[in-house]
Amino acid sequence: MPAKTPPAATNFFSHAFSERPVDEAERLEALRSYQILDTPPEVIFDDLTRLAAYICGTPISLVSLIDADRQWFKSNTGLGDLTSTKRDLAFCQYGMLAEDIFEVEDATQDPLFSSNPLVQEDPNIRFYAGAPLVTPEGQPLGTICTIDTVPRRLNDNQRDALRILAREVVSHLELRRARLQLEQEQRKLDGLLRMANNAAESLYMGSRSEIFIKQEHKLVRIDTADIRYVEALGDYVNIYAGKDRFTVYSTMKELEAKLPPRDFLRVHRKYIVRLDRITAIEADSAVIENERGPNHTSGLFPIPIGSSYKLALMSRLNLV
Repeated sequence: MPAKTPPAATNFFSHAFSERPVDEAERLEALRSYQILDTPPEVIFDDLTRLAAYICGTPISLVSLIDADRQWFKSNTGLGDLTSTKRDLAFCQYGMLAEDIFEVEDATQDPLFSSNPLVQEDPNIRFYAGAPLVTPEGQPLGTICTIDTVPRRLNDNQRDALRILAREVVSHLELRRARLQLEQEQRKLDGLLRMANNAAESLYMGSRSEIFIKQEHKLVRIDTADIRYVEALGDYVNIYAGKDRFTVYSTMKELEAKLPPRDFLRVHRKYIVRLDRITAIEADSAVIENERGPNHTSGLFPIPIGSSYKLALMSRLNLV
């Protein structure tokens, strides 16, 4: 009879598996779409690795994501402050490609890992079991794994639990990505709304070509292009438009807000002027052109310029 293979030898190579076909460029694109690499620890992932270590009875458990040239730990139970290793040292680069649990019972006896520095030196890995983290589209990202410094073997319940935990990790990655995408879309929407509001406000501000004022028992429409200047008078203001003067109950601030700012400017606590009606600046006065009279001559009216308003006025003039 042919000799039977010793049980121990079978255990050493229990990681034999069929690899899932992977396009590395697409896999890396999928990994980076989660925006998870180099992010701070999160309680939910730390809870899952602690649970994996507890269920499997190991001192070390990781959520390991395989980048182009490194494995990076989103969660680390039992390896101190270590955050990553080179990819070519990673057990998880094999584990993520497995169709099921990737298990190495004694790495010192395994030709694939026996010379690995992580086996020969600290942390002296002997046992490894990893469940692949696979996206809904079938892209492997890494593993949730458990590690020990002594040889061991998982039982069926522990393997099943590790599979469940792997699905939980992927679910939380998906939820996290959905939340980030929602936040990004919300920021885009907020930006579009701000742009739309600014455009609408600019359009409104620039196109306020008329105002309505109350005169006796009716509302009178005034074309803002006809307004030469506005004068404060106690609780009232006088609006000089065309050949008419309209007196309304209002404040200068309220009226200033209703006039198109590209055309009007406050030059004194008592005066708002229409800029294209200024014919000259003389000392501390703006000379305003009045409406032409019956003899077709223009009257000129000086309006004082307040010292605190002068700089704003000069900045609006097209000086040469």
